Amino acid sequence: MWQPGLLIPIVAIVMPLGIVAIVFWYKARATELQFHQDLRIREMEHQRKLKELELEMEKEKSRRAYEKTV
Repeated sequence: MWQPGLLIPIVAIVMPLGIVAIVFWYKARATELQFHQDLRIREMEHQRKLKELELEMEKEKSRRAYEKTV
């Protein structure tokens, strides 16, 4: 059924395809990790801006409450 001479051409075709698949997967994974890192940085910046806005709102509320009492 299996001929010894048939195995070498099959391996010669499959091995480069496997190497290309591994390299492609590695590059895709690196790109995905970079995307997630960028997304996390943007999320942290967004949270910082929200905290700054909340602080500004509290200051404005305090200022308005003070103006009403004066």
